[in-house]
Amino acid sequence: MSGARHTDGHSEGITPRPALRLPPLSVLIDGKWLERRNCFAVLDKYTQETIAEVGQASAEDVASAVAVAQASFEKGPIPPVERARVLRKAADLVQTHHDRLVDIMVAETGFTPADAAGDIARTIVTLNLCAEEATRVTGETVAFAATPGQHDRLGFTIRVPIGVVCAITPFNSPLNTVAHKIGPALAAGNPVVLKPAAMTPLSAAVLCEILLEAGLPPSMLALVHGPGGRIGQLLVEDQRIAFYTFTGSTQVGRTIQQGAGLRRTQMELGSIASTLVCADADLDRAIPRIANAGFRKAGQVCTSVQRLYVATSRLDEVLDRLVAAAQAMPAGDPHAKTTRVGPMISPTEAKRAEQWIDEASAQQARILHGGTRIGAVLAPTIVANASSGMRVVDEEIFAPCIAVMAFDDLDTAIHHANNTHYGLAAGIFTADVDKALKVATHLRFGAIHINETSSCRADGMPFGGVKQSGFGHEGPKYAIRELTEEHLITFNR
Repeated sequence: MSGARHTDGHSEGITPRPALRLPPLSVLIDGKWLERRNCFAVLDKYTQETIAEVGQASAEDVASAVAVAQASFEKGPIPPVERARVLRKAADLVQTHHDRLVDIMVAETGFTPADAAGDIARTIVTLNLCAEEATRVTGETVAFAATPGQHDRLGFTIRVPIGVVCAITPFNSPLNTVAHKIGPALAAGNPVVLKPAAMTPLSAAVLCEILLEAGLPPSMLALVHGPGGRIGQLLVEDQRIAFYTFTGSTQVGRTIQQGAGLRRTQMELGSIASTLVCADADLDRAIPRIANAGFRKAGQVCTSVQRLYVATSRLDEVLDRLVAAAQAMPAGDPHAKTTRVGPMISPTEAKRAEQWIDEASAQQARILHGGTRIGAVLAPTIVANASSGMRVVDEEIFAPCIAVMAFDDLDTAIHHANNTHYGLAAGIFTADVDKALKVATHLRFGAIHINETSSCRADGMPFGGVKQSGFGHEGPKYAIRELTEEHLITFNR
């Protein structure tokens, strides 16, 4: 990036944009796309130009969407083999729409085409996993013979759909996270009401188009657009909804949980992710993974490496190599072939992150690379000499910024990594099995990855946090357990 350190406009030329093949830009209920009303703008995250005007849902639309979904639930689910067929067909159609989805996602999120393609590839995996699990929704036999006098009883459990599922999804994974919400719900036999992020609603709308084209009964899926504060509140207040699956901030998650009451929820909330680099780490393996995990999607991933703890004996080498890696990841127009890091979701968020970096610099941190901003584009930033008391360490920055801290003692590093209200994911690079197991058993995170970063995820694995990072799990097999009720059946011969 060139130009002034802090700039709100773009000084370089803008690469020509492809013509977008947009989905219907309105509310979807019972297979019908309603007339657009009270539209809101969806912006190109680099140029800040309007790319679509999307119709918002009214209170009546939200109530109607839930009513149709409830009627679908009461009618009963389609057979598991049919659910699997629809989800497999949807996965194939996502591949068919690949180029269209890349263009839409780059525009509405600011992702580079490579990041968008990665999200699409993972979506195909997720939908196929959901298809497989749709035919494996089974219970288990019960050991009545363990109780004296009960040896003639037989018993088993079954898993049945839980009811209407409300899925509220974030801007930073507008396709695969949507698939992780609605795919398992549909696989389990539940109808879904989807509320995507208002800043990135287009990819979700395409996925809804695809599911209908794949043969999903129209009553099983509704799409409602609008601001989270209004639409989300209406959805939480509707007692016909049986389950809420939400990815977003801890503050909003707390509000949803309070409104849900005794109804069940799955919450994937805030995070400050840590990765540890021990003295015996293989830096050829570690550095590229750390740079990618810190800067991809402009650092707007809940598991992005934010805190990097490095053994003092390797600190200088790690910093030198990390700076070189950042230099090889130019930030700017996501459509430019040389760009590796696109804009953040908005100039406001980029300015906030920039202010936190400036504060750290004023508190004696060293900005080894980055810290510069043009519009919504924040250059990949490496903050050395970081410490507690700096917002780049203590609060979730959700930006392409890695705060680096040295440690001499592994116990100290574990203590500092745990010193946060969050606990979603962490990573460690070491050749020592004892160190790896010590970290794995002493870090309070939902996932600890050995010789990988905090941002290492396969779509089939259980994914969820502890503390204020939430509870419950994504991952089709594990999500389906939560999206079903377990009923016990007994026979007394």
